[in-house]
Amino acid sequence: MNGALPRLVFLLGLLVLVSLLGGCRQRGGEPAAELNYRLKWLYNINTAGDLYAQEHGFFTSRGLKVTVKPGGPERDAIRELELGRAQFGVASADQVIRALAKGAPIVVIAQLFQQNPLQWIYRSAGACYASPRQLRGKTVGITFGGNDETIMRALLAKYRIAPDEVNLFSVRYDYTPFYRGEVDLWPIYRNAEGIVIAEKMAKAGEQTGFFVPDLFAVRFVANSLITTRSMLEENPGVVRSFRDALLSAWQEAMAPANAARTIALVHAYDQGTPAEIIAKQLDATRQLMLPENGRLGRIDVAAWQQTEKIMLEQGVIDSPVAVEKALLPDGL
Repeated sequence: MNGALPRLVFLLGLLVLVSLLGGCRQRGGEPAAELNYRLKWLYNINTAGDLYAQEHGFFTSRGLKVTVKPGGPERDAIRELELGRAQFGVASADQVIRALAKGAPIVVIAQLFQQNPLQWIYRSAGACYASPRQLRGKTVGITFGGNDETIMRALLAKYRIAPDEVNLFSVRYDYTPFYRGEVDLWPIYRNAEGIVIAEKMAKAGEQTGFFVPDLFAVRFVANSLITTRSMLEENPGVVRSFRDALLSAWQEAMAPANAARTIALVHAYDQGTPAEIIAKQLDATRQLMLPENGRLGRIDVAAWQQTEKIMLEQGVIDSPVAVEKALLPDGL
């Protein structure tokens, strides 16, 4: 009897331990995860779905504890994934391709923007850019060393426009040269500062238009959802749950019926932008993110391959990286 009691206590304790461990596991037998998710930039309209997932329980409903962290110039998502400080992140295609060229084990599990928000704003009175060939003789703003330079040079090359036929103007964060009319086309993010500038000019009685590279067969992929190959191989259930939670949140955040809720949420994190501007930014973001077939997160393999080709032709990378091998277009 004396020996049976300790054994009974031991067995009861073991059952409790197994039960606790089982409660920390997700479907598929993988442990519930505490995850860091590093965004590409500061909180604004481009992080609406990410914030929506965090604030409205999309992660927790799938057994995930996720910390959504803002990005910025000194917060590189790919670097943090490599160091193990984050398990998921957001990066543009050029960042991914540069990383692959250096041997980084990055994989893309969803493509957030179906059309690149990086476009050029111009005064529409007396101007209509139905073809890139109409850029001849114009002053076009670019950020030397930035994506916009890469995209614009690809356009000029594709349409056989010599570099000296266009005046390339080095831009900064100061939009004064554009407001003064010194620059004909200025690079902006269509759904962010593009809305702000267009509103400001409209109040001054000037109408604006947007030059969209995608319409001229130069498709340079923007923000996408990434993780590491080891994370995918070791925790496929966690990766699938995270991706599905995030895309579901973006889908709900973009739904017109939920516009008021999304606007209020973004404004809470981005109080410097008026709610009425965020409302217009949301409309623009919806058009950029939702493809014609309605499948949010679709990975456009051909566009990724074109992005790699552009970077290779311009010497941004030294050799091909076969980017398609890092894409997961058909699920996980």
